[in-house]
Amino acid sequence: MSEQELVQSILEQMILSCERVEKRFSTIQTINDFLDTEEGIEKLDAICMQLIALGESVKNLDKITHKTLLLRYPQIVWSEVAGMRDIISHHYFDLNAEIVFEVCQNHIKPLKNTLQMIQKEF
Repeated sequence: MSEQELVQSILEQMILSCERVEKRFSTIQTINDFLDTEEGIEKLDAICMQLIALGESVKNLDKITHKTLLLRYPQIVWSEVAGMRDIISHHYFDLNAEIVFEVCQNHIKPLKNTLQMIQKEF
C-alpha cells in the first residue's frame, strides 16, 4: 500500500469514528445521561473506544507524513486529539465524563469536517 493510500485509509477510518461518536452521542443530553444508566455507561465506553482510535490515528498520520500533513490544518489542536487517547487509555478509571461530554458536544463535528477537507485535498 502506498503512503497516499495508507493516509486515505486512515482518514476514512477517522471519519467513520467521528460518525460513530456522533451517532452514539445523539441521545445524550446531559452528563448524567452517561452515568445514570447501564445503557449510558455503555455509550460512554463505546465513545471512549472511538476517541482512543482517533488519537492513535492522529499519531499514525503524523508518523506516516513525517509531521507535515496535520500542520496544514491548525484549526484542530491535533496534540489534544492524541492526548485524549493517552488520558483515556492510561487513566480510564479516573475518566471525567464531563470532558468526554464536552469533546463530543463541541469538537467531534469540527474534527470530522476537517478530516473530510484533508481527504479531499490530499
